[in-house]
Amino acid sequence: MARIYAMLALLGAAIPMAPFVPWVAAHGIDARLFVQALFANRISAFFGLDVIVSAVVLILFVLVEGKRAKVRHRWLPIVATCLIGVSCGLPLFLALRERARGK
Repeated sequence: MARIYAMLALLGAAIPMAPFVPWVAAHGIDARLFVQALFANRISAFFGLDVIVSAVVLILFVLVEGKRAKVRHRWLPIVATCLIGVSCGLPLFLALRERARGK
């Protein structure tokens, strides 16, 4: 399972970055414009807020479960979540947890 989770983490990084990288290339790193686009309408705000809440929950889960399961490098999924998103951070943490379990 660790390999499957690791592959899912790679997909979880590549897929969201596919539309994001061209946006950054076109607009630069403009946080204000990014937030404006994220909350441009109620539907995008729904998805944006859902991901933000999910990221906070995941970070808490990584901190608590990671310590309990003695997961090494548990800071990596937190960084991945903050820089890329839950789609990368969650499977990365699950891969690290599987490795810590020795499976």
